[in-house]
Amino acid sequence: FQFYRSNMRVASVEQLALETSLRKAIFKNEFVVYYQPKMDLASNRITSVEALVRWQHPTMGLLPPADFIPLAEETGLISAIGELVLERSCRQAHQWYKQGLGNICVSVNLSAHQFRKGNVAEIVDRVLESTELPAHLLELELTESLIMEDMEQNIELLQQLRTRGIELALDDFGTGYSSLSYLKRFPVDTLKIDRSFIMDLDKSPDDAAITRAIIDMAHSLQMNVVAEGVETEAHLSILRDMHCDIIQGFLISRPVPEKELVELLHTQAYRKAIDN
Repeated sequence: FQFYRSNMRVASVEQLALETSLRKAIFKNEFVVYYQPKMDLASNRITSVEALVRWQHPTMGLLPPADFIPLAEETGLISAIGELVLERSCRQAHQWYKQGLGNICVSVNLSAHQFRKGNVAEIVDRVLESTELPAHLLELELTESLIMEDMEQNIELLQQLRTRGIELALDDFGTGYSSLSYLKRFPVDTLKIDRSFIMDLDKSPDDAAITRAIIDMAHSLQMNVVAEGVETEAHLSILRDMHCDIIQGFLISRPVPEKELVELLHTQAYRKAIDN
């Protein structure tokens, strides 16, 4: 048996229209990169940012990733979008570096589709060469499930990237496989604790215990820790007590356009000059 409702046709037509617009958006340069600052708790300074793509749709306005990334992955367009974000954010980070705004490391998310194509190292090499960004100012973020797809091959690829001086971060830690036997094999520099553990950090003893355990484990493996989704002073205080390295979330800043981020970095540089 097959069932049909008229709204199914409407939904499929809308999906097709969005896919057509998505293909055109790449050539029309409609994608913009926002940056969310990360603060180092030892220095209380913004030392890195995460690059997050937005789509400036001509009729629908500014669309968040959730509105188009699943479709981009389904259609294979995610590789082109990912490469665009990588190139643009590396070029931007090099400008900050030249402007004396500090050694701001930019984090860029990699998709499974990009990994499957097998040319990530070549793309990264080309982008770093064309943008002149020092390799240590680029961090690539990936998930456990992505690495696990073809673990041996992907670990080898990550090792190649790491030998170039590029930082590697494991995103959303605690929500995927979280296998410790695999973790010790992953050549990563940083663990990012998923926001689901941070949201109720001050209310849930279980979330606090898991967060502390992840931080202690990561440090014992010589890894840094980033806590995502930090929104309150209570979160910050607890994470300081747990010796977390870096925090990211609305308490510091929402994702902002490049112009607003530069204002934050200029303010930070000015305060540093005053303090000195």
